[in-house]
Amino acid sequence: MANDRAWIRTFSGGRFYVLEPRVEDVRIEDIAHALSMQCRFTGHVREFYSVAEHSVWVSRYSHREDALWGLLHDASESYIGDMSTPLKLQPEMSRFRTTEKRIMAVIAEKFGLSAKEPDSVRIADRCMLLTEARDLGLDVGGWYSDYRPYSQSVASLAPQVAERVFLSRFRELTSSAVSQADGHVDEEAREQRTG
Repeated sequence: MANDRAWIRTFSGGRFYVLEPRVEDVRIEDIAHALSMQCRFTGHVREFYSVAEHSVWVSRYSHREDALWGLLHDASESYIGDMSTPLKLQPEMSRFRTTEKRIMAVIAEKFGLSAKEPDSVRIADRCMLLTEARDLGLDVGGWYSDYRPYSQSVASLAPQVAERVFLSRFRELTSSAVSQADGHVDEEAREQRTG
């Protein structure tokens, strides 16, 4: 392996080769744990709010058929961390973005997701950012001015709770039947896309 030294030890005890990711090294337990321990907005919030909790919300507000993509849309961050968007978008960060895309491609393959992030996930992600900014006391300027926050408030779950909720949502989405309890969320999500 060309980058034999570019690996991290995961929560489950395995190795993940960051520059040459392999499908067999991706584990949902590692993703759930790592995302539950990472704070959104590089920690600049009134109280801890994890990427795992964010991901569950995005999953719930995405189209039903895209819900698993929504849950895993930030899964690459479990292996390379979260980087603030203004920094990530800089030209100097192109190698980071390439690495992130490569990891997401492997994650998508592992869980049978489409290669491209669905539009409903992108929309839910942006609306959640505005919801989180409102609830966590952030000023995000004019970001995503074409979108509106959701009416429901974020919960700021403790990491251990967020990890359990993430894994529960994963099991729900990968079982044979998805719960009908999401109906109220789907209605609000539809309004966000059309309103």
